Amino acid sequence: MRRDKPAENFKLETFFPYLVRIYYRAVSRSVSTIYEKEYDLTVSEWRAMAVLGNSDDPLSAGEIVTRSSIDKVKVSRAISGLTQKGYLERKVDEGDRRKVALQLTRNGYYVFDELVAKVQDLESQLLEGFDAGEKDQLLSLMARVRKNADKLNGSEEM
Repeated sequence: MRRDKPAENFKLETFFPYLVRIYYRAVSRSVSTIYEKEYDLTVSEWRAMAVLGNSDDPLSAGEIVTRSSIDKVKVSRAISGLTQKGYLERKVDEGDRRKVALQLTRNGYYVFDELVAKVQDLESQLLEGFDAGEKDQLLSLMARVRKNADKLNGSEEM
């Protein structure tokens, strides 16, 4: 059925939200090849590991949720998976016995360091041909889009 006034100027292939999804999937597939196939990690396990690997102190599950943008259920599963794989250890916090302190094991840090080197190499490949100014501009533009999206969603998280 043809309408009288089609949305002539709308083209899915140039629609920004659609393109973001396409870019997201392509980049995510590239990164996931490393942590999934080479290390048998889920995306949530990788993100939790990245949060813990960048922290000087043990963290609670709630702190991982806050720092990773992963929901509580997925963080719980990630903690369980990382613990089973020997990459994470749980200790009761001496300051607050109700709190469980989480940190990577020696093997967890080893794997994290290997992964970081590989994902940074991948990042370089993804941004090949961009000079430093273009990389900075890309990050700045992405931050502006996120800020606008946060405003539209009623949150100012940046």
